[in-house]
Amino acid sequence: MKMLLLGKDGQVGRELQRTLAPLGRLIACGRQEADLADADALRALVAQHRPRVVVNAAAYTAVDRAESEAALAMRINGEAPGVLAAEVKRLGGWLVHYSTDYVFDGYKGEAYTEADAPAPQNQYGHSKLAGERAIAASGCHHLIFRTSWVYGLHGGNFIKTMLRLARERATLQVVKDQRGAPTSAALIARITAQAIERVAGASATGKQSATGKQGSSGERSSSGRQSSIAPAGGLYHLAAAGAVTWHEYARFVIACGTELGMPLRAKPGGVLPIASSDFPTAARRPANSRLDTSKLCAAFGVTMPDWREGVQDMLKQLHSAGES
Repeated sequence: MKMLLLGKDGQVGRELQRTLAPLGRLIACGRQEADLADADALRALVAQHRPRVVVNAAAYTAVDRAESEAALAMRINGEAPGVLAAEVKRLGGWLVHYSTDYVFDGYKGEAYTEADAPAPQNQYGHSKLAGERAIAASGCHHLIFRTSWVYGLHGGNFIKTMLRLARERATLQVVKDQRGAPTSAALIARITAQAIERVAGASATGKQSATGKQGSSGERSSSGRQSSIAPAGGLYHLAAAGAVTWHEYARFVIACGTELGMPLRAKPGGVLPIASSDFPTAARRPANSRLDTSKLCAAFGVTMPDWREGVQDMLKQLHSAGES
């Protein structure tokens, strides 16, 4: 199976290179090889390689800057996915794309499901929602994974920022009224690879339901064995289990780092809670970023680990690599 990965140098892209390689031939492209702002170049790239699966891990991710660069954000996040989807449909392949909790307004009191109506509150969220809709409207085979609070070993993220600040200061102020699930790039990449193997591998060998359409879930037979019917494509929420505020998250990172022996001036008690209104940003963030992953778990037979597991694993890796 030939796969084309866009965004190979990002947090998720770096992990995808590792998890996708065993599935077949992987062509990994960075910004120089695949500029999402250039529609013609994207069409040419897909036409050149004719992959069975395109995995789009590239995006405009500068959330605050998107407020003043809305047109660029829309071109990359909203229009480029539609271009990819049209090319993938022409080839009869699959498109895997990543979206965000920022498509929601954050007012719901419970975790958001795929059936909840989006209502983005910032330009980044609007652009990501436009990308989702362009893919769905294309009619191509696709998987869209909405995720939240992503972090990884490569690139900048909240964990690395907290560790840096904790080395420099004895006290930190962190927002207390936004809640979500920190989700590791490694988890996203692992689930992505499993999903691609199920949907693209099965459709390649003609494993479809008796109606000629893909099955709606990975049903199990009466014997308890996994059905050969491939899960349906479409929209899924992919995030770690549990939820935490940014303030609680920072305290956990510093507590774990201290236990590992990292040279941190700040201790958990030195992380002080503040309201979002005390830390104004150009883009409004949703207060509730929790995503219900039950649809994903049922369709692909997976279980989401608690968010703490991935954070602890990353901190151990950073410490072992001497980056603490």
